Amino acid sequence: MRPTAPLILAATLAATAGLITACGGGSGSDPNTVKVAYNRSTDNKIRFKDNHLAKVKKQFEKANPGKKVKLVPIQAQDNDYATKVQQMMRSPKTAPDLVYEDTFRINSDIKAGYLRPLDSYLAKWKTWDQFVDTAKSAAKAEDGKTYGIPDGTDTRGLWFNKEIFAKAGLPADWSPKNWDEILQAARTIKKKVPGVTPLNVYTGKAPGETSVMQGFEMLLYGTGEAGGNPLYDPGAKKWVTGGKGFSDALGFLKTVYSQKLGPDISDALDPNVGTTVFSEWLPEGKLAIALDGSWLGQNWLKSGGKPWPEWSKTLGQAPMPTQHGQAPGKVSMSGGWTWAITAKSKNPDLAWKFIEQLQTKDNAVSWDIVDAQIAVRKDVAQDPEYTSSMPGITFFTSLVKHTHYRPTTPIYPQVSTAIGEAMEAATAGDTSPEKAAKAYDDQLKSITDGATVAAGGQG
Repeated sequence: MRPTAPLILAATLAATAGLITACGGGSGSDPNTVKVAYNRSTDNKIRFKDNHLAKVKKQFEKANPGKKVKLVPIQAQDNDYATKVQQMMRSPKTAPDLVYEDTFRINSDIKAGYLRPLDSYLAKWKTWDQFVDTAKSAAKAEDGKTYGIPDGTDTRGLWFNKEIFAKAGLPADWSPKNWDEILQAARTIKKKVPGVTPLNVYTGKAPGETSVMQGFEMLLYGTGEAGGNPLYDPGAKKWVTGGKGFSDALGFLKTVYSQKLGPDISDALDPNVGTTVFSEWLPEGKLAIALDGSWLGQNWLKSGGKPWPEWSKTLGQAPMPTQHGQAPGKVSMSGGWTWAITAKSKNPDLAWKFIEQLQTKDNAVSWDIVDAQIAVRKDVAQDPEYTSSMPGITFFTSLVKHTHYRPTTPIYPQVSTAIGEAMEAATAGDTSPEKAAKAYDDQLKSITDGATVAAGGQG
């Protein structure tokens, strides 16, 4: 989950309400205007998404005389953004025509009736053949219909500061083979380079999906629990209870924070921690190892919020290893965002035309470069401008074959919240990993009405 720093929700809603009023009251107020809602970074120095959409808006209006695009930015942390967009989509008076949807929430919004299937458009759109199957499935609902057009994906791994590693006597080509080797490196850094935080692994409720996906699930999916499906059994269509792998993942987090190998727990539980990692801790040499996403480099380009010309020389990348180094040896998680047409849009055809403009090859290449995305289109992935766009892009693209995707069921956001609570209980308090896993099980059975299978998939 690409982190954005939160604002106070009430302020966010008020600001966005003003935008909606200024737009004329909703998607149906002007048949010649397509209204596009998207999440704006809470870092006021970061506006590459706004700039990209403004460019596409200009192209669209030139190609379609008399038609207009109204951009509706919502400046909020991801959870608050999702809440506001859902509120907007409930009424035809406030629903945008087009909305930027995180794949981890899209199925819950589909189930709620907020989104419109796109299959009739896709049947006539040759560009759809360029999208890889895994990306296509990310926006497909349980009814078999597709509700969103993905514009990229991401992978996750270990970023490390080679200058700090040199001071600690650790190698510049560091590539840990298991969890213990990560902890050993962190302990060495704590001992030999005082004043530096050895390791950041996201945890707790406040950072939301940032903690769950980039922290916990990067660990859980490396345990080999439940035959490679440690959260959800797609065959049985049931959720998996928290077994040994779940407890081991929580145990790793508990070790990091109880042994003071991570940031202060108050900082770790700050909803802004993701922004702090890329804007302060890494560029200022305060953090040695970060378990984080493929997109971090975008923040340090000239066009980013924190220009840092030396980053590609200072930082190295290594795959996140499985727990004991067991096959396949590496693990990653992938997500992504999609463009979806709202169910209450009065201008769906115009919204689709804007999607087509967003997805010209040149625009698709441009977006994946400025947003440091991993391409989901075959033609984009082969484009020389893309392949040479960012130091580390080849490394993070290579992790796709080791990656996992979160369960695409409507209740996943509720499960994610329960995981965040288990993480916080195990890292910020005296709760043992086993007790935190048991508390998660109790919540899971409540969320799913008891539709669970035992860890390991043994029923």
